[in-house]
Amino acid sequence: MPKRVDHDERRSSIAEALWRIASTRGLEGASLRDVAAEAGMSLGQLQHYFRSRGDMLVFALAHINELATRRIRARVEASAGGPAPRTVLRETVAEMLPLDANSRNGHLVQVAYFAQAVHDERLRHHAKDGVPLLRELFAGQIRAAMERGEIAADRDPDTEAMLLICLVDGLASHALLDVQTPRETMRLAEAHLDRLFTP
Repeated sequence: MPKRVDHDERRSSIAEALWRIASTRGLEGASLRDVAAEAGMSLGQLQHYFRSRGDMLVFALAHINELATRRIRARVEASAGGPAPRTVLRETVAEMLPLDANSRNGHLVQVAYFAQAVHDERLRHHAKDGVPLLRELFAGQIRAAMERGEIAADRDPDTEAMLLICLVDGLASHALLDVQTPRETMRLAEAHLDRLFTP
């Protein structure tokens, strides 16, 4: 009996092969042929799942974002005392920073996407889609904290949410360049949350 192929698993393995290439050589070095070889399949097999390099890149970007969302959810649910707004923000921020080897590789892939998205409208559209969702998540948690008296009532949740996103992006960039250690990177993020969570 022929072996049954799990198509979702195969797409995921292709995305992971792409990330491995992108984390060491950037996306410029990720042709369909290169990714097929890295994934241990023929070019024809890969093209069964992705007709073009653009389709593959868009899927891989969506897939990496989905995995990050799952990790954030797991971190929040595992935290003591339930998902308080401060906990949700801290764990989300921690997931967005390159604090270990795995997250560092993930960020190198994200940097490669960002560099390509500047000149690729399709990738830029998908990359931009995540920002309003993240801002909405952060703003919602900030509003909840304000209702609990944990953040000053005169703060603007949408502004604070966007400032937090920009801060994390900057911290991540400096951590990738080894301007600061992972420990220092997280300490600075928590110092900002301490300032924000001042009634």
